[in-house]
Amino acid sequence: MARDGQKRFTKTEWAWIFYDWANSIYATNIMAAIFPTIFVAIAGESGDIWWGYGTSIATFAVALLAPVLGAVADYKGMKKKLFTVFMLIGVVFTFLIAMVMSSWKLMLVGYIISRIGFSGSCLFYDSFLTDVTTDERMDKVSSWGYAMGYIGGSTIPFVISIAVLLVLGYSNHFAQMFSILITSIWWLVFSIPFLKNVEQTHYIERTGQTSVAQIFRNIGATAKDIFKRKGLFLFVVAYFFYIDGVGTIISISTAYGSVLGLGSVGMILALLVTQIVAMPCSILFANLAAKITARKALIGAIIIYTLICCVGFYMGYSLEPHQEAYEAALQSEYTEKLESIQDEKAIELRDELKGYFTSADAAEKADKFIAEWTEEEKANPEVDQVLVTFANFLGNKTDEIQSFRKAISFSTILFWAMAILVGTVQGGIQAVSRSYFGKLIPKERSNEFFGFFDIFGKFASVLGPFLYATISGWTGRSSYGVLALIALFLVGLVIMIKGKKDFEALEN
Repeated sequence: MARDGQKRFTKTEWAWIFYDWANSIYATNIMAAIFPTIFVAIAGESGDIWWGYGTSIATFAVALLAPVLGAVADYKGMKKKLFTVFMLIGVVFTFLIAMVMSSWKLMLVGYIISRIGFSGSCLFYDSFLTDVTTDERMDKVSSWGYAMGYIGGSTIPFVISIAVLLVLGYSNHFAQMFSILITSIWWLVFSIPFLKNVEQTHYIERTGQTSVAQIFRNIGATAKDIFKRKGLFLFVVAYFFYIDGVGTIISISTAYGSVLGLGSVGMILALLVTQIVAMPCSILFANLAAKITARKALIGAIIIYTLICCVGFYMGYSLEPHQEAYEAALQSEYTEKLESIQDEKAIELRDELKGYFTSADAAEKADKFIAEWTEEEKANPEVDQVLVTFANFLGNKTDEIQSFRKAISFSTILFWAMAILVGTVQGGIQAVSRSYFGKLIPKERSNEFFGFFDIFGKFASVLGPFLYATISGWTGRSSYGVLALIALFLVGLVIMIKGKKDFEALEN
């Protein structure tokens, strides 16, 4: 363990930090950027809603297990074993997602189980923070973990995945599989330093009396301890609300953008910017917390996230009317008029051209696509019918097409603005929350306390996607689902401000 005045990270601290490098690719490729868009494309119109429910199921399962797992892990020798089991569950089921891409239902099952593995491993990883460093170094070590995750696991394999998708085409089956498989392999390989060098140093000795009843008595004692410490209790309640918004934004951002019709490649590049911005900002956030206190730093981050939600809501709210008008015209003037065609080439052309209308060079793209066809294929009456219908739609529905194009351009700019804003606070709010909590708890019972810390976070992550999916489905407007997240940040903000005296007592 590092000495308090030591500047360089120890081998154990680096090994702990490196697990963020290993597993952050899952958060980027599977939870946030690439896989959600693939899933929505395969699952269809209600893909983002199913994605929200799947995320809720996974986080709910971990939330139920967290206190029990934490209590078991506090016993000598158990934390490392449980970490390894959940890490391998995540790695294996991520790999299996790539094997079942012909069925969105099986993909959803694979995602749910792999996310349980990912979240479970992160529970034990977080609690190992008390084993690898001192209270004085926790903010720094925790923030560097997130920073390394952003610049390493979230950027290098992410860029490789994007490059493969751009070269082979975003809808290419191999390219999609590659983005999933590299996640599993990267995660496993770069977990090795943690497995070799990090050990549990704070623990409860196992005795002959250790039993299931004893474990649940320990859970009850930990819950009582949290309730007795008013500042600690207020913090985990505030954390419950504000981290909900953080996790939900990570989970649904690209699914939300896909439903609105934003380009997949553009959204992924914007999220790449998030990772690049987040790396230095995570470290700067730890320095800020040291200067103005962690509580004030967290309040600032919550305010920025509230602004992000406002921008996200307006992004969808301003786009949806234009999207609805365009899709109604497309259905009546293009899709319905071509429902009866039977020829395979004509069907291929119909489906290909459907994606061109929102591009400014739609006609040129269509000409280029069909230029490679033989004269015999072009002479097919049904092919000609598709081309005539395509040209008529472009000519007769100019207003709807142009309005939708402009709305997409504006919303894409807002998406980039949100991506940059998220990058400034995403790593910092998670890192400082984790290290702040770690300073307040008994080290030998860190897993039990982090189990409750995790349950607050995981139940919040159940609520956020559920609210988004339910309100979006109920209103028919995904933007209203984003609006619900503002309330969660505001509740967390109020608690952090109103509980000033209790927090200051803990800080001192």
